[in-house]
Amino acid sequence: MKVFISTDIEGVTTTTTLEECNERDRLYSMHARQLTEEVLAAIAGARAAGATEIVVNDAHGTGRNIDPTRIPSGVLLLRDWNSHPYAMVQGIDASFDAAMFLGYHCASGRMGSPMAHTMSAKHVQHLKINGEIASEFMLASYACALEGVPSVFLSGDKAICDDSANLHPKLVTCTVKEGIGGMTINYSPEDTLKSIKALTEKALRQDLKRALVTLPDNFDAELYFKRHVQAEKASYFPGVTMISDHVVTFSSGNFFDILNTINWIMPWS
Repeated sequence: MKVFISTDIEGVTTTTTLEECNERDRLYSMHARQLTEEVLAAIAGARAAGATEIVVNDAHGTGRNIDPTRIPSGVLLLRDWNSHPYAMVQGIDASFDAAMFLGYHCASGRMGSPMAHTMSAKHVQHLKINGEIASEFMLASYACALEGVPSVFLSGDKAICDDSANLHPKLVTCTVKEGIGGMTINYSPEDTLKSIKALTEKALRQDLKRALVTLPDNFDAELYFKRHVQAEKASYFPGVTMISDHVVTFSSGNFFDILNTINWIMPWS
């Protein structure tokens, strides 16, 4: 079994603010260690389920958050970025049997985490796909579906787990904390690591042939920028229409086109 793991950091069990997820913050190293531990727990769960090949994408910020010296023998770690529209799941292809997601967070425009955002907390008010608020998990997991790879596991805050539970037929979720306004209720790291190991194993022991989502026939995207200048700039990209001072729309029957447009017009910082 070949497994792809995509990681973020805002949704690990220890974080509360976006500042803590920046490498310049004094607490960042603690959260990077926790991310590494959660990755190791997922690797252990995957191997217990029979995974023989595992690839991990370090997909937060610089792409250099996971301690590479802790990665076990036989596991590949993807670090930094290469500008592909698949973004947080770059490296995914049809050779993988399943995809798992660690440390993800709820979307911009949703309550449930002080760190709620989609790509850019600074620039993006919300992104909608077919009228529904879209998260980074939704974008990344649908990218996996384009390659025929089912998404079977997601860990993060309660809001992203609740919002995503029905996105994929066999998705197993693992809540590691909760958000209330500007506060988080953080679960014990010890408990989280046990849960991740057990639930990743459970997720991969399912009938993976029944786990692949059927993507919609068409995708209508709406991107609400916090600043009108960003919306105007985006409107000059082919296929993008500015419908109000802050909102642009674009559509396609191919989700890759949606990802490619987002890759060009949405700021990541």
